[in-house]
Amino acid sequence: MAGSTIGRGCNIGQNVVISPGVVIGDNVKVQNNVSIYTGVILEDDVFCGPSMVFTNVVNPRSHVSRKDEFRKTLVRRGASLGANSTIVCGHTIGPYAFVGAGAVVTRDVPGFALVVGNPGRVVGWVCRCGVKLAGAKPLPGELVCSGCGTLYRSAADGVIPAEGDGS
Repeated sequence: MAGSTIGRGCNIGQNVVISPGVVIGDNVKVQNNVSIYTGVILEDDVFCGPSMVFTNVVNPRSHVSRKDEFRKTLVRRGASLGANSTIVCGHTIGPYAFVGAGAVVTRDVPGFALVVGNPGRVVGWVCRCGVKLAGAKPLPGELVCSGCGTLYRSAADGVIPAEGDGS
């Protein structure tokens, strides 16, 4: 729709709606049947799985206009949102986080977190390449990805690549 921005190299599936004011970065993949509502920002390299859902109002009512109450949702670089997951508005999904299929996100998600369930909860950590890192909680010291060899270290709210902040 008018006023939305779509970056370079994006792949937009069938039955996708992109509402006014939405910002989509470069190389974003939006699978079939996804509605991206006003207030959503998808940074570069985000993956939106089939039929996943964004909201933009906390307490919708058909007979009450809430357009002045839209809440921002920020999906940071490299995050993956699984099929049929729901992202409740007003939250940030951290860089390279992985929201599992069917999960319902009701709070901010740290970078590199693996989130599953309803409500969504952090059950582990993932590498930039998508491989689950060993250990369900941040461990003292370092973790190495078994897929690509990237080194991670503990951070205040999770893990980050040892060479930088991961964003």
